[in-house]
Amino acid sequence: MYLHLRRICLLLAVTSSSSPALAADAGHGADLAKRWCASCHVVANGQTQASADVPSFAAVARRPDFNPEKLAFFLLDPHPKMPNFPLSRTEAGDIAAYIGSLRP
Repeated sequence: MYLHLRRICLLLAVTSSSSPALAADAGHGADLAKRWCASCHVVANGQTQASADVPSFAAVARRPDFNPEKLAFFLLDPHPKMPNFPLSRTEAGDIAAYIGSLRP
């Protein structure tokens, strides 16, 4: 029950801001992704090394159910397959915006 309530609160916190001043920054998300995510994921064109068993950011962006808000929520919620990075809501939103910018 507590985990379910925590997820709802995180989702509301991520999606409640619609102010343009608080809009996600895909450029900052790209910088964060290159620093924190590139050891496992291919995060940008030209990257030559990553783990074979994880999707590239471009592949994540191409998923038919891709949603930046849900992805930001996912990044904030600890899960066993990824390291627990101490991302702020803004940073998670920025990374999700960067991934969204890779959609064809």
